[in-house]
Amino acid sequence: MESKGSTIRLGIFILIGSILFLVAVFLLGNKQSLFSSTFEVKAYFSTIEGLRKGALVRLSGIEVGNVNDLRIMKDSLATVEVTLRLVADIKPFLKEDTRASIETEGLVGNKVIVLHVGSNASKQIESGGTIQADDPLNFGALVNEAKGTLEYTKDMAKNLAEIVAKVNEGSGSIGKLVNNDDLYNNTNRLIITADRSLGSISYKLDTLANVVNTLGADVQSVVRNVDHSVKGIDDLIKNVQNGEGVLGKMLSNKSPLDSSITSVFANLIKITEETKLGTERFSENMEALKYNWLFKSYFEQRGMYDKPGYEQKLDKFLDDINTRIKILDDRIKRLNSMLNDKKLGSVN
Repeated sequence: MESKGSTIRLGIFILIGSILFLVAVFLLGNKQSLFSSTFEVKAYFSTIEGLRKGALVRLSGIEVGNVNDLRIMKDSLATVEVTLRLVADIKPFLKEDTRASIETEGLVGNKVIVLHVGSNASKQIESGGTIQADDPLNFGALVNEAKGTLEYTKDMAKNLAEIVAKVNEGSGSIGKLVNNDDLYNNTNRLIITADRSLGSISYKLDTLANVVNTLGADVQSVVRNVDHSVKGIDDLIKNVQNGEGVLGKMLSNKSPLDSSITSVFANLIKITEETKLGTERFSENMEALKYNWLFKSYFEQRGMYDKPGYEQKLDKFLDDINTRIKILDDRIKRLNSMLNDKKLGSVN
């Protein structure tokens, strides 16, 4: 009876052990993709940062295979060949521009391979092909760099403390400026003087603005006076040509010119020439203003440094005046022509 019970217990134990063995084989085979169709690709890293054989391979967060082999290349000790065994279902998603990177599960977890899907336009990778690899972060290098940064910060803090101490002691230029009352007072007086100078410059610029505005009014006055004189000369020439007015009637009778009429013409020509001369001198003064540094400084303050701003305004004044000069010159020629014609007529 006891032998029969022992046999039953042994049979149950063997059955449970067999079931556990089959479950373990199934789980291990599933993890290693032993029961599904697979293919292999390779990736080359300069360092694998603790990656181990059998590590998981993931694509978009899904486990799609494992690391099948790790091998240091004979021709380059700085290159590690990583062979990936992947399930065949993901083969259409692996392109020539697919990239593999080594990442960590959590902060201190195991290393895994993460695949980053390429573009649809790229060609599909065949079995045994190569995937582009991104080297993992070198935490040792990061620690060393952080250590160097901390050392630099420590030295900088030390230097800053020394500078503050020297300033408090009155050493160096800054220390003297902070602690020396005489230097402070001199600096304060210099600032006050500079402020007064700026105020004086501002006043002069305001005065210059009034000069410029007055200059514009003077130009318009000269233009109006010239236009008025030209109109008077044009009216006189018209009356003479039409035989109207006193001079027109006397000249139309073809009688010899007496000295009074000749004198009138001569005086009119002289007045016109003087008007032209005064206008030319005014134009010369305007031209000189274009190159005066004080006027340039004023227009620079007004944002008119370039020609369209600063010189354009003066150029317009000059154009108006030069146009009137040409008109006066034309009228002088016409008056001289009329006087010579009449003199020749009286002689004949």
